[in-house]
Amino acid sequence: MPLAGPQGTAELPDVARAEKQWHPWRWALSIFVTLLVLRFFILIATNQNLQWPIVANYLFNPVVLRGLGMTLWLTFLAMAVGFVLGTALALFRMSTIAPLSYFALGFTWLFRSVPTLVLLIFLYNISILIPTVEIAIPFGPVLWSERTNDLVTPFVAATIGLGFHKAAYMSEIIRAGLLSVDDGQKQAAASLGMSSATMLRRVILPQAMRVIIPPTGSEIISTLKLTSLVSVISMADLLYTVETIYARTFQTIPLLVVACLWYLILTSILQIGQRYIEKYFGRGYRSRAGTSDHSAAQE
Repeated sequence: MPLAGPQGTAELPDVARAEKQWHPWRWALSIFVTLLVLRFFILIATNQNLQWPIVANYLFNPVVLRGLGMTLWLTFLAMAVGFVLGTALALFRMSTIAPLSYFALGFTWLFRSVPTLVLLIFLYNISILIPTVEIAIPFGPVLWSERTNDLVTPFVAATIGLGFHKAAYMSEIIRAGLLSVDDGQKQAAASLGMSSATMLRRVILPQAMRVIIPPTGSEIISTLKLTSLVSVISMADLLYTVETIYARTFQTIPLLVVACLWYLILTSILQIGQRYIEKYFGRGYRSRAGTSDHSAAQE
């Protein structure tokens, strides 16, 4: 059907004869990036200085695996402390009780501001500031006393430092997830006679998880890598283990490659797990979004 235009009659384009446009710059960029990646892998595979036989020899070494186990254990503990304490801080922050709200705000500000490495070193040397830990009756006798060095071991310092650091970030992530739930859901739950705890557990948290899960997955991966910082306080994690080996054998690069390979493997597994968890908690939302899009297309 012809269309009238300012300069005469123009025809609609024939869709059946439409051809895909040629984009030479896209092809050139794709070829360049592909060649660059191939060059990188060839360099890695053929570089004799990487000493791949030594890498293969130490990859499943029992000492390295023990360090790997410590890395995984610290990651789990730090995220457990971070999630539990972060949930409490998020609820405190949203509370109408001013002292609780200000405490959560101050905690988040402090532990998001201090670098993790500085925090770990500070906790490792906390005995200089507090030589002993005591439980006593006010103005009365001391019921229990212990040297701080005996209580705050490198493992305890690493767990507290990483856990408090993660709690500060998780509190903001969880608070954002809780705020993303519509107020109508809360009002409907309250009209059914649900208590605040039941409402949180049965209505708010299941819907908030869709928002909480993606950044939480990123925080778990970040925590896994942050555990490498505990090597400065003599914690026998993966990095500290390979450091002690190459300090004795002088095979620095191959042992660092071993550590990098294990970090790559673990982060890849965590990313795959995160994808499936996101799919699980987002299944209802995606189906509703797909129905809305289908209805809009029909209209």
